[in-house]
Amino acid sequence: MRRIVFLITMGIERPSGQRYFNLARELVRNGDQVRILALHPDLAQCQQRRFVQDGVEIWYVGQMHSRKRHGEVLPFSPLQLLWVLISATLGMLWGIFCSPAAIYHLGKPQPVNGLAAVLGVMLGRGQRFWVDCDDDEVGSNRLTNQAQRMVFAFWQWLLPRLAKGVTVNTQALAARMRQARVPKIVYVPNGVDHSLFQAPEPTVLAGLRNSLGLAGTTVIAYVGTIALHNHPINLLLEAFDLQLKHDPHIRVLLIGGGEDLGYIQNWIREHGYQQRIICLGHQDRRTIPTWMALADVTVDPVYDDAVAQARSPLKLFESLALGIPAVTGDVGDRRLILNFVADRLIAPAGDALGLAQTLQSVLASWSNADRQACFARAADYAWSALALRWRTGYEE
Repeated sequence: MRRIVFLITMGIERPSGQRYFNLARELVRNGDQVRILALHPDLAQCQQRRFVQDGVEIWYVGQMHSRKRHGEVLPFSPLQLLWVLISATLGMLWGIFCSPAAIYHLGKPQPVNGLAAVLGVMLGRGQRFWVDCDDDEVGSNRLTNQAQRMVFAFWQWLLPRLAKGVTVNTQALAARMRQARVPKIVYVPNGVDHSLFQAPEPTVLAGLRNSLGLAGTTVIAYVGTIALHNHPINLLLEAFDLQLKHDPHIRVLLIGGGEDLGYIQNWIREHGYQQRIICLGHQDRRTIPTWMALADVTVDPVYDDAVAQARSPLKLFESLALGIPAVTGDVGDRRLILNFVADRLIAPAGDALGLAQTLQSVLASWSNADRQACFARAADYAWSALALRWRTGYEE
């Protein structure tokens, strides 16, 4: 039995946190012991800092650099943020000393877990660690000044070069690691928890549709963080304003919270779309399959930039697992993920009108055979299969 410790800079309910928790759970099912040292989005409100979930030990050892409560971002002052970073690093370091293991794997190359790994794993235990790169850390985080960007860029550059091996979730990140001459690179995209993403009973869906005023309508859903700096929901709103609004049966459902939720709600009010674009706000992770199942099509709007190229969106796999088509831009691995019908689901990146036209085309032509193809494609991305790929990377 092998002991593995993940060092992650977010809670397990966050999208990246879900990646590590689902992989950890499958590693446990394959005979490993796994502990996750994590940072909590709102540590002061955390009632249980150590627990076991599905066989995985979870230790919350500090506060995330961004405090979030029910999807709302509560900013720290500069001095508070400095203390959060110091205390989180010390908490992660303490967790390492309390967690002897054969393998230490950093989830994201960031300053807090990176410094803790260098001090606690490399210097303290004389071991090399693994690093998982699942994002462009500088572009995807809302960093408010050049100093913060330089710090994140430094650790994103350094940690893969110190690592024994690197896991990545996109081919774009794999190419970056090859340019950096990382000795071992393992490609493990994101996936889907098929036990969770099951369509609810038709009567439940009908009741929800009625309660939201969606009966007899066609629903386009966005599921994810409402943060415009790395989730350009504005493209979907522009697509609606340019073209989709002319179909009186179309409704847009926005499922998720984030720092720009208020801005989006104001935009909807200013344009008079309150009855056509519905914001549900932050929802518990366990209820997401039910809300997503209301959709006739989901959407992942993107620009062709470093953030989108480095991202393997959970929402694509989860939509497919429910048999729902997912429309997105031709960036990064998205065409590969949707290869079974990519020409129909891929829109020009950053083009609101093109996004609207692709959505209309899909809504007009999607068939039950296409729905079955979604199920089949989602099966390729079960976490159980992805964990085996992850696990074999550890073999010498």
